[in-house]
Amino acid sequence: MKKTIVNTLGIALLSFASLGIAAEPYEAEIKARQAFMQVLKFNLGIVGDMAKGKRDYDAKLAESVAKNVHAASLMDNGAMWPKGSDNTNADLTIKTAALPKIWSNFPEVVEKHKAWIEASTALAANAGKGLDALREYVVPVAKSCQSCHKSFRAK
Repeated sequence: MKKTIVNTLGIALLSFASLGIAAEPYEAEIKARQAFMQVLKFNLGIVGDMAKGKRDYDAKLAESVAKNVHAASLMDNGAMWPKGSDNTNADLTIKTAALPKIWSNFPEVVEKHKAWIEASTALAANAGKGLDALREYVVPVAKSCQSCHKSFRAK
C-alpha cells in the first residue's frame, strides 16, 4: 500500500513537472513583446491623437507619455526575440507577426532601433513645449516604428 502511494505521488509529480516542459514554445517571449507593443501603442496613441487634433493638447501628459516611449526605446528586449519565434514556426499555436528575416538581417534591425531611440529622445525633450513641437517630433517616431514594422512584421 505504501509503495503504491509513493509510486502514485511520484507519477503525479512527474506529470506536474512535465507541464512546464510541454508549455508552448516561445509563448512567454511572444506574449511579452506583444504586451510591450500594446504599451507603446497606448502611449503613442495619446501623443498621436494630440498631434492630429483628436485630443486636446496637454503639455504634462504629452511630456509624460513621450518619456515613456523614450524609456521603452532604451530597454534591452533581446530576450523577447529568440530566433525561431517567428510566424513561420509550425510549432507555435500563439500568433505572431514577426518575420524570420528579423534574425537573418539583424544589422538592419539594429539600425532601425537606433533611429527609434534618436526620434524618441527628441520627442521626449520637446513634447511638452507646445502643440507645434509635439507635431514636429512625433512624426519621426511614427516613421521609425513604421519602417521596422514594414520590413520585419507580417501584414
